[in-house]
Amino acid sequence: MPVSRVASRFAGIEKSPTYAILDLASELRAQGESILDLNGGEPDFDTPSHITAEATQTLNSGFTHYTPSRGLPALLTAIGDKLLKDNGVAVDPARQIIVTPSAKHALFLSVMTLLGPGDELLIPTPSWVSYPAMVRLAAAEPVFAPLSADNGFRITRELLEERLTPRTRALLINNPNNPTGNVLTTAEAEAVADVARDHDLFVITDEIYEKVRFRGEHVSIAALPGMADRTVTVNGFSKGYAMTGWRLGYVAAPEDVSAQMLKVQQHTVGCAGSFVQRGGISALTGPQEPIDRMRTAYESRRDLLVEGLSSIPGFVCPSPDAALYAFCDISGTGFADPTAFTTWLLREAKVAATPGSAFGPGGERHIRMAFATDEETLGEAVDRIKRAMARQ
Repeated sequence: MPVSRVASRFAGIEKSPTYAILDLASELRAQGESILDLNGGEPDFDTPSHITAEATQTLNSGFTHYTPSRGLPALLTAIGDKLLKDNGVAVDPARQIIVTPSAKHALFLSVMTLLGPGDELLIPTPSWVSYPAMVRLAAAEPVFAPLSADNGFRITRELLEERLTPRTRALLINNPNNPTGNVLTTAEAEAVADVARDHDLFVITDEIYEKVRFRGEHVSIAALPGMADRTVTVNGFSKGYAMTGWRLGYVAAPEDVSAQMLKVQQHTVGCAGSFVQRGGISALTGPQEPIDRMRTAYESRRDLLVEGLSSIPGFVCPSPDAALYAFCDISGTGFADPTAFTTWLLREAKVAATPGSAFGPGGERHIRMAFATDEETLGEAVDRIKRAMARQ
């Protein structure tokens, strides 16, 4: 379709880089190739049975209609209890929380509400691929603060302040981080808070990988002194509870901000699914042992993949603190371009991975490989890569 026939907002927005790899993988599968997919970050576990049982019972009872736009009161209360207990964040569930169809939509609500034309959102990178696109859809501008592998991709106050301008409106922090797997240290969180307070900025914090954490304490920026009134906290159920297809998330924000977010919710999706929300209540208030078991399995898979990849000449793979990915420096392989390397890897080793450049400045020289699959597949992927590298 000619550009002139669509809105100008799409001019600077590309398709998701992860889907480009998926498309090529699908093409090769159609040709009969056996492809091992370490590109995406979808948990391979089934949703815990007590959650699906609640949703099934809800469906069978006929609870299939609209809910209040903010969400079911019982789920709002459960989220408020969770935020206070786990994160030290005190909010009024009836006025400061919105249940959304996915954490991605919660982020979109946040961006659309806080940013206007010409505003800037500062994003430490490498970061999730959809952040800049959301900002541009809001007619605002993403500004990148590239982190360095040399210091473990750590955030400093100096790094953030160097990139502030009079148009900076907010910071966006992903904790734990996709793709690096870093967990924000207390010092990093305090640096972000200091910058926000001193420069009168909001902070949007994406905490979707909170429950997939192997080491380090989780610090929610909204719990730090003076930050409750300038922080928007986004979270959801997809990663920790293996509920990707349920599309269920939430956002907690200061009351005046949340009131405006609700307008975006009402004029876009209306509300999250009724029976899906009942599943969310069961997830938060039911047994947490399945989540602990999944996290233990992920940790074992992480160790297997990191150890295997680190044994390949040219790969440098630090062990991530959290999330579902190994973020490997492949500059020693002889490939200067991670996109070229992942394409070569897919064609020669039949293993799908994501180029680090997809995650913004700072991701160059890296590839991201997910360990959200079984150990047999991970082991076979490592073996295929070793054989392909030996042949080049």
